[in-house]
Amino acid sequence: MGSEGLLERYINPYTDFGFKKLFGTDMNKDLLISFLNALLHGEQSIKDITYLNTEHLGTQEIDRRAVFDVYCENEQGEKFLVEIQKGEQQFFKDRSLFYSTFPIREQAVKGKSWDYELKAIYTIGILNFTFDDKDNYYHHEVKLLDTRTKEVFYDKLTFIYLEMPKFNKSELELETMFDKWMFVLRNLSGLMERPAALQERVFERLFKAAEIAGFSKRELYEYEDSLKVFRDWYSVVKTAEKKGHVKGYEEGEKKGFKEGEKKKQQEIARNLKTMGLSPDAIIKATGLSSGEIEEI
Repeated sequence: MGSEGLLERYINPYTDFGFKKLFGTDMNKDLLISFLNALLHGEQSIKDITYLNTEHLGTQEIDRRAVFDVYCENEQGEKFLVEIQKGEQQFFKDRSLFYSTFPIREQAVKGKSWDYELKAIYTIGILNFTFDDKDNYYHHEVKLLDTRTKEVFYDKLTFIYLEMPKFNKSELELETMFDKWMFVLRNLSGLMERPAALQERVFERLFKAAEIAGFSKRELYEYEDSLKVFRDWYSVVKTAEKKGHVKGYEEGEKKGFKEGEKKKQQEIARNLKTMGLSPDAIIKATGLSSGEIEEI
């Protein structure tokens, strides 16, 4: 199996392998630093990051396990949890909040007195779906807010969500580094060469790292496996969505739309189990619990 069987020149960043190769390795951490700085719009300037363990267990044996795509901290000890989300989940926001509790609890000082001071937490979701079609606003920054004064109540917990399908700027419309990073993430696998608007050195590094022809034989096999899972998963989800929307509407007439939406997620999980995906991957894709998946 070789790269000649692939039509694309550059890696698909929505695959697990592609995302982690570009943003989850020490070799390419300058790419992640540039992306985070562009995302924060000058709020701070990250000079360096340290990658942290992406697999986390709760404080007790019975607690759920969490596996992050990319998890790191900057020089000040602030934590960045970066997730690529290929498809919509019924309880995506709940999952996002649940994941943020791990880097919070990890900061507890054990064995001596502690005043509960915390370092900032940033949970970043790069979404290959949209929350709704109400507008074209694709960059959401969420903090704890006082509902009366509309002022930020606590500024150390930030959720940033990027609705990638809503970003439709052309190459000629790219003005900021944030625009350029959004363009790359949205279009990378469909490009045949580096666009003229992306002449910064960091993008030269990115396109070199993303070029499939430069992969080792092992990387190529891993990428093709990851790409196959992504394509199969995408096909299953789209098919289940078509069936689920009809079923969801019918159930909505009788028992409420929420139950219909759950049936859609169960249908997706059933197909993913047939494909042989691991329970963790199915949980991540559907938002269902391990118990619910076992019963399917």
